[in-house]
Amino acid sequence: MAEVVVQADRRSEGILINDDWPGYRLDLFNYPAHYSGDLDCVIIPHGVIMDRTERLARNIMDDLGDHDIVVLCVLKGGYQFCADLVERIKALSRNSNHTIPMRVHFIRLRSYLNDQSTEDLHILGAEDLSFLAGKNVLIVEGIVGTGKTMETLLKHVEAFRPKMIKVAGLLVKRVQHSLACVPDYVGFEIPNRFVVGYALDYNEYFRDLNHICVISESVCFLAFNDNHCRCWAPVVTLLNYTDGLRDPATMEV
Repeated sequence: MAEVVVQADRRSEGILINDDWPGYRLDLFNYPAHYSGDLDCVIIPHGVIMDRTERLARNIMDDLGDHDIVVLCVLKGGYQFCADLVERIKALSRNSNHTIPMRVHFIRLRSYLNDQSTEDLHILGAEDLSFLAGKNVLIVEGIVGTGKTMETLLKHVEAFRPKMIKVAGLLVKRVQHSLACVPDYVGFEIPNRFVVGYALDYNEYFRDLNHICVISESVCFLAFNDNHCRCWAPVVTLLNYTDGLRDPATMEV
C-alpha cells in the first residue's frame, strides 16, 4: 500500500492581516440589524472572501487537476467556505481541460471541557473512513488556531491510508504555542482576535453574517435553551479559545 503523504509545503500563502489593522467601519457595509451593537468591525468583507476563494480554487486545480479527490468538510464553521470553494472548483472544471471528480464527506469535531484545551477530541462522521484508502483527500476547515485540532484530525485520517492529504483553511490565526500544522491553502492569516461570520459562530450566533467580523468585547449574550436562560460572560474572556470557535459550555466546534 502506498505511503501516506501529508503535504505541508504551503502551495498558497495567505493574505496577511496585520495585528494593528483596525478593520472597516460597520456603517460601510450591510449586515443583519439584529447584530447591531454586537460587532466591532468588518475584518474581511464578503467580496474579498469570494475573490480569495476563487484564487484558492485555481491553485487546487493546478495541483490536483485530473485527480479524483475526496473533500472532507469540517462542520460547522467550515461549511460555507467548503460550499463556495467546491462550487468554484466545479466552475473551473467545466471550463478547463483539467477536471476534478469530487465527492464530499462531512465530519464534525467535538470535545467536552469547560475552561482548558483537551486532546480528547471526538470526530463525528469519521468513525469509518475506509473509503479514503488510496484517495487524494482535501480537508476544508474554516479556521485554524493552535493547530492541535487539525493535528489530531490529520492523524485520524492518516490511519485510513489515503494517497495524499492536503488542507485548505480559510483563516489561520497567529497565536502563541501554535504547531507547525499549517494548511497547504491559506485564505487569510489574521490576528488573534475573536472573529465571527461566514458560518463562524459564537454559541450558534453570527453564522448568517456574510462578512467576517470582529465581535464586540463588551457584548453579553442571552442564550435560550429548553426554556432555560443562560447569561454568557463578556467575549473578552473568551479570547483564549483560539483553535476554532467553540461553545464555551461544551467546547463544541
